[in-house]
Amino acid sequence: MPISIDKALGDMPAKLALYGKRSSLLASNIANADTPGYKARDIDFRSVLSKAGGEQLALKTTHGNHITGTGAGTSSPEVLYRTPTQPSLDGNTVDSQQEKARFTENAIRYQSTLSFLTGRIKGLRFAIKGDQ
Repeated sequence: MPISIDKALGDMPAKLALYGKRSSLLASNIANADTPGYKARDIDFRSVLSKAGGEQLALKTTHGNHITGTGAGTSSPEVLYRTPTQPSLDGNTVDSQQEKARFTENAIRYQSTLSFLTGRIKGLRFAIKGDQ
């Protein structure tokens, strides 16, 4: 019976990619907390992942010998601007405390997803190799 690695890993690789993209945006928000006119940006994680759940896109190949496959379609999620809870006089919409909390939560989610993915890969390796 063949093992489908895509099915075994589920949507975890797509989640890791989204968490990585979101970390970059949140870090940019934190770095620009004092920049006048800077608008805080974020990804609506749930809507992106739910859209990508059933969506399968063909991967781009650059050479005829490349393996064709499908991707989850989460490589370029829509980046949204956050509505400020308390706008500042200089037009900056970053709330440092909220951004740091979101960044920390995102980092924890990234690490836990990575741990689950590592466990699944170890399980697949055990299923393929057998006794270790």
